[in-house]
Amino acid sequence: MRRLFPVPVRTSADSSAETSAGERETGARALEDRAAEDRALEDREWGLDELADAYAYPEPPHGPSGAFLRANMVSSLDGAAHHDGRSKPLSSDADMRIFGVLRGLADAVVVGAETVRLEGYRPARAREAFAERRAALGQAPAPAIAVVSASLDLDFSTPLFTEPLVPTIVITGAAAAAERIERARAAGAEVVFAAAGPSGRVDAAAVVTALAEFGHTRLLTEGGPTLLAQFAAAGVLDELCLALAPLVTAGAAKRIMDGAELGEPEQFTLDSVLEEAGFLFTRYRRIYQ
Repeated sequence: MRRLFPVPVRTSADSSAETSAGERETGARALEDRAAEDRALEDREWGLDELADAYAYPEPPHGPSGAFLRANMVSSLDGAAHHDGRSKPLSSDADMRIFGVLRGLADAVVVGAETVRLEGYRPARAREAFAERRAALGQAPAPAIAVVSASLDLDFSTPLFTEPLVPTIVITGAAAAAERIERARAAGAEVVFAAAGPSGRVDAAAVVTALAEFGHTRLLTEGGPTLLAQFAAAGVLDELCLALAPLVTAGAAKRIMDGAELGEPEQFTLDSVLEEAGFLFTRYRRIYQ
């Protein structure tokens, strides 16, 4: 893996700091910084700590919504968010390392019910590599999985509900049947209501607010495309981590966002680009007007 952006810019001030006898300490720091920059540009496998530093949440992790919502998605060159219904055929070893790091940094992973069913979601696990970092931030040993479902049409006998290290959260609206709410609670899930008016649908902005009230302010969503489009339309998506796979699929697969067209396009700025084996791992931050 190597960093393509931002590319380090070395100025003449760096050289003078290195050679000035009167500023040896400053020169030593400049040499260390240069070595770190050179290392970032090398084509090599990055360690988990290095990736965690590169993808660290802002502190405090609060966007205008009261939390910081980051999305992690993969796309083919021709815009497909999945192949044969799943994202795994578009992934790679490097993509899965970043996937694991982003989970290791999050308080909660927010995902739509359809994605849970298609991808066979399981509970997030505690990883020793992130234990010290999470403890220092007051986080649980692993992120909670938060499933967004208006109907609560979920299988509560799966490991996602029966074997989580941290209780799974289900976020629903007023249309959910009382029987399914009770089944969710009986399975040990935390039930959160984030309704949008009398329709009973789940309101995307209310999802973020509700999780922030739980103390989950470092949020990661892994989609799917419908849920991600809802977050974008609600104006609560703060960052998009998009992996561009060097693959084409054709067909009629959804884009990474599948929903109504926004009234005005939301603006994002490029924060970083990493590359490995032809995959581009981009990170975009939303520009707030």
